[in-house]
Amino acid sequence: MNSVVTAETISALYHKESRRVLATLIRLLGDFELAEDALQEAFTCALQQWPVDGLPAQPRAWLVSTGRFKAIDKIRQQRTQRQHQQEWLAEQQNEDEASSDITQDQLWQDDELRLIFTCCHPALSTEAQIALTLREICGLTTEQIAKAFLTSTVTVAQRIVRAKNKIRDAAIPYEIPTPEQLPERLDTVLKVVYLLFNEGYSQSSGEQLLCQELCAQAIRLGFLLLELQPEAETMGLLALLLLQQSRRHARTTAEGELILLPDQDRSLWDNSLIQQGVQLVERSLSGRRIGPYGLQAAIAALHAESRSAAETDWPQIIALYDLLYRFEPSPVVLLNRAVAISMAQGPAVALPLLQALEQSGELAQYHLLDAALADLHLKLGLKQQARLYYQQALSKTTQLAEQRFLQLKIDRLA
Repeated sequence: MNSVVTAETISALYHKESRRVLATLIRLLGDFELAEDALQEAFTCALQQWPVDGLPAQPRAWLVSTGRFKAIDKIRQQRTQRQHQQEWLAEQQNEDEASSDITQDQLWQDDELRLIFTCCHPALSTEAQIALTLREICGLTTEQIAKAFLTSTVTVAQRIVRAKNKIRDAAIPYEIPTPEQLPERLDTVLKVVYLLFNEGYSQSSGEQLLCQELCAQAIRLGFLLLELQPEAETMGLLALLLLQQSRRHARTTAEGELILLPDQDRSLWDNSLIQQGVQLVERSLSGRRIGPYGLQAAIAALHAESRSAAETDWPQIIALYDLLYRFEPSPVVLLNRAVAISMAQGPAVALPLLQALEQSGELAQYHLLDAALADLHLKLGLKQQARLYYQQALSKTTQLAEQRFLQLKIDRLA
């Protein structure tokens, strides 16, 4: 045992390690709800014991072992159990998994990959796959997931419950797919990692704009997937994450206030991450399959290699958005394309494009459309309209840093 630890130390460990511990508990216990209860029991025990006894030499192994035995006790105490749980208990009583085994990095990584691919099993709907993985692997709340889906919290909660029941009732195995199965399962997994990073890069709610733990987790999973399947879109996704992450120190002030891309101090960007990202972009685009992640990464690389917003190759970015729209004909792509057109050709050219998006209603609850409309009206000298759009954007975001930024814009136009 090491030195005495505080509740704050344990809380930080929970935020950093709980999803890995949960992945291993799900593998060992074979049941989502049992594993989730075991995780909470383990951390409750840690709060009671570690401040007195000190930090274990291997905290993750301690948590897994404690949670596992708590689950065994729970099964023993329950009088009526499903038959597979009784069989599982008989098997578990004859084995004692050594701490040295469950703390190997490769085993932790395999557990996370097993759980991701289980959550993304083709027997589940795509929406359920993504919602369940974001909840169980990434630890996002149902509110955060609902924000990412632009849907209601109740809908997301129902998807997660149905997905867990489906995995249990259909006895879907906790395993990494075979090489033959991998291609059909990979797209959803990549999307989950992408959404995870986005939530960390710009949190949907709360005081802080950034959550470095979520960003780091997404990047780590991206490297694992690249090892598992080194194909163009896996490279493209990881490149995109690294290039976005390279700007993390320049995106907020010391007080946590938002700084938009054109106003960022580019000397604060991480050149090592940019170099890694650009190399992966080049590898991704040289492959036979060019996809949406590779194209987004190429756009991010053009931003990363530009010395200023004015010197950015906006025509090339517009062309990449045109190509991206063929793969993903989404209104968000059109929004970003219109912003690029405003930089290349002026706000008067881009404004009708954003107004058409507004009239379509597809992004009615997306505050960034209102913010973009406000910016263009402001550049055109239409201050009253700009102020109204900033107010609309403010009413649609629950992110406090964004709220403060938008309120400042409104105050300046008052």
